[in-house]
Amino acid sequence: MVSDTKAALMDIAEHAARSRGFDGFSYADLAGAIGIRKASVHYHFPTKDDLAKALVDRYKAKLRAECNAIDALHATGGARLRAVLAFYRSALADGKEVCLCVALSTSRESLSEPVTERIGDIRAMMVSWLKTVYLRGADDDTIECVQDPMAEAYATLALLEGAHLAARTDGNILTFDAITELINNRCR
Repeated sequence: MVSDTKAALMDIAEHAARSRGFDGFSYADLAGAIGIRKASVHYHFPTKDDLAKALVDRYKAKLRAECNAIDALHATGGARLRAVLAFYRSALADGKEVCLCVALSTSRESLSEPVTERIGDIRAMMVSWLKTVYLRGADDDTIECVQDPMAEAYATLALLEGAHLAARTDGNILTFDAITELINNRCR
């Protein structure tokens, strides 16, 4: 079981990484945010790399749970694709944050190989899941013009990640909507 302090540190670190980048906060920032000493942060996460690994592992579990929930709630490929668009939109926090993988990828040079491999694992998981969404959408005719489900999955993830960056840069969630409109309009 994760301690309350450890969970609070992870929540604050994830918010900071998603809004300012992984290099945009320090252990002193985390300690100050919850009123503990910096040494206490090191107790839970000896290095910032340990913190990054924990954040990515937790994020992967959240994404997997979200994909499972979407599958359980939506029967058609089109509905599932719209649901993942809505999920990524909500992750933007009105254009103030980006998804954790995008945030960490912009700090790639500061990350260890195990962390970048974990990010790659998340991307592979999402591409695999999106492929099943496109396959379902082709089978049930709820996503228009599906040609190559794997290529569509890669392109969709890239589009979602790019839409996050653009909306964050603009500070406007409507940028995300404009970018993803093409995919949204393909769903029936």
